[in-house]
Amino acid sequence: MLLESQKVRNVHETLLSDNWYTLKKYRFELLRRDGNWQQQEREAYDRGNGAAILLYNKAKKTVVLTRQFRFPVYLNDRHGMLIEAAAGLLDNLSPQERIKAEAQEETGFRVSHVEKVFEAYMSPGSVTEKLYFFIAEYSERDRSSNGGGVEEEGEDIEVLEWPFARALDAIRTGEIEDGKTIMLLQHLALSAIFEETI
Repeated sequence: MLLESQKVRNVHETLLSDNWYTLKKYRFELLRRDGNWQQQEREAYDRGNGAAILLYNKAKKTVVLTRQFRFPVYLNDRHGMLIEAAAGLLDNLSPQERIKAEAQEETGFRVSHVEKVFEAYMSPGSVTEKLYFFIAEYSERDRSSNGGGVEEEGEDIEVLEWPFARALDAIRTGEIEDGKTIMLLQHLALSAIFEETI
């Protein structure tokens, strides 16, 4: 049986843009299930891998989310504001190191213990990025600042501390539309973390 890497051959790449991250066009041959090789062309955007975290408080039954402007969302529906779990690119750090720093920058909470729950590709048809998903419990004593992100990086982040029930309802109503955030909230719901405090 062929390895997955042996099902692709003659890969040629053309750089289309490296203004922000890297966009390349690829021409390659793919071995189909019927045994024939088919030439294909694809574009792939490489922005590195990232991590996301959902902070939760068992006693208060709350989660910490962020709201910020996302230009691609604006292009799609003209409102541009998205409610999200804290997240960021790894930038040559381990997922655990990066997400601790990102949580503090964006939410103002310094968490020491994070729990990795899964990994996922969010848009595999065009983006190479893999996301590492984490959850962490927080308390008021973990607050080190007001959060808000890094101004020099163009971040202007509103920190939201919501009841978990409200966050779940916001998925149903469409107030929360961000995929990574929906996945983390659903994970928390399935894990029944809040039911342990009853």
